[in-house]
Amino acid sequence: MTRLNILSGGAAQGLVGSLAPAFAAKTGLDIGGEFGAVGAMADKLRNGAPTDVVILTAALVATLAEEKLVVPATIADIGMVETALAVRAGDPPLMVRDEASLREALLASDAIFVPDIKASTAGIHVAKVLAKLGIADEVAGRLHVHPNGATAMKHLAASGARRPIGCTQATEIINTSGVVLSDSLPPDCELSTVYTAGVTTRAAHAAQAQELIDLLRGADQEELRRRAGFMKAAG
Repeated sequence: MTRLNILSGGAAQGLVGSLAPAFAAKTGLDIGGEFGAVGAMADKLRNGAPTDVVILTAALVATLAEEKLVVPATIADIGMVETALAVRAGDPPLMVRDEASLREALLASDAIFVPDIKASTAGIHVAKVLAKLGIADEVAGRLHVHPNGATAMKHLAASGARRPIGCTQATEIINTSGVVLSDSLPPDCELSTVYTAGVTTRAAHAAQAQELIDLLRGADQEELRRRAGFMKAAG
């Protein structure tokens, strides 16, 4: 089967996967490509990777449009995703209501699973939060950094640590077996990121790429987006 090539942040992997059968039935195309840290995905597009559609942060898609790599008229928001805390299934949930309790939870953990702290949306934010809390050096040896949030959560699920926790985007937590979303980050440490889709200027299947975007944003998919961890974007 011919495939539609996608480059996407890991936050959208579960949602795209859940809609792949409907998309294939409608267009005759499978969905291929990669899901990972948004910075890495953008660089793959810049380096010429065959791509029909991107799903990345709104700011990054806007930048790619300025670089003439995404068609501006096709850009559309999919939804907003929180960065959140995860624990292994069966572990006691975390209750984090303020900076002090978040700091306490991180210091009490013996393993902290996070995505790329230089190229992923959630990982960059985790690094900023650790610095803000004044514990970056103290927990550096406990950080388990992985290429993306999905991989980090799989390693959290398999961890043999005494009290491991994870921090990545809610969609990646929800989409990973063996971990559960435990709590949102508290005020002044929270991050909600709008994810946006767009058809690339070099798309081999531009019409079908637009159909995927329409399917992802469709009013009849609102409940599916909610279950996948997407919230309505503000405005």
